[in-house]
Amino acid sequence: MFLGALVPLLFFVPNQSSDINAKDIVKKLDELYRSESSFGEMEMQIVTPHWERTLRMQVWTKGMDKTFIRITSPLKEKGVATLRLGNEMWNYLPNTNKVIKIPPSMMMSAWMGSDFTNDDLVSEFSLLEDFHYKLIAPEDAQAGLLYIESVPKEDLPIVWGKIIAAVGKDDYIPVWEKYYDEKENLMRVMNFKDIKLFSGRKIPAVMELIPQNKEGHKTVIRYLKLEFDTKIEEDIFSLRNLRSRS
Repeated sequence: MFLGALVPLLFFVPNQSSDINAKDIVKKLDELYRSESSFGEMEMQIVTPHWERTLRMQVWTKGMDKTFIRITSPLKEKGVATLRLGNEMWNYLPNTNKVIKIPPSMMMSAWMGSDFTNDDLVSEFSLLEDFHYKLIAPEDAQAGLLYIESVPKEDLPIVWGKIIAAVGKDDYIPVWEKYYDEKENLMRVMNFKDIKLFSGRKIPAVMELIPQNKEGHKTVIRYLKLEFDTKIEEDIFSLRNLRSRS
């Protein structure tokens, strides 16, 4: 798929049960929105202290390394498209009819003025394979929730120092995720809301990203339609398709 300092954490004593639960939770988080392929329609609401706007877009994915996004409204941004192939990314700007490859120096820049970065669209990691994880028990733990801390393995290109997630005890569906930098500073919070059924899969239809270093900012994604494991033509993920306005 991100507030202040968290209270000191008390960790569970490791045992076979907690290890199994931790793996089950991480596997659920990994697979929540992923499939062999997908097609979705969504809204992205971008809120700042000075302005607010909502983009509507279509999104195609294939595996973990191919993504194509086309904005369908408002009229001012209609036709703007983004293609991701592995670690490479291109934007198409219809007003100038130009395809621009995003250089490494711009990967941490905001995507379409939102709180998501270009790197968020490109970086794909697996909590199960790329992180060490364990169940934790924060002092302010709420009944009905489980908490898991994930720390990236060494020498991986992951910008986060750790991620803490709260999930429902019965279904492992996330309630929130908190992202920390390597100095233990909380950088952003992702809230998950409005559980719906898409293609037989129960997932949060709303994701609210709140950066902690920009007061009054947030980005809200609302899934309007989402199909998993649907047939998608390979030429969707092409530079030629970037210029298409269909």
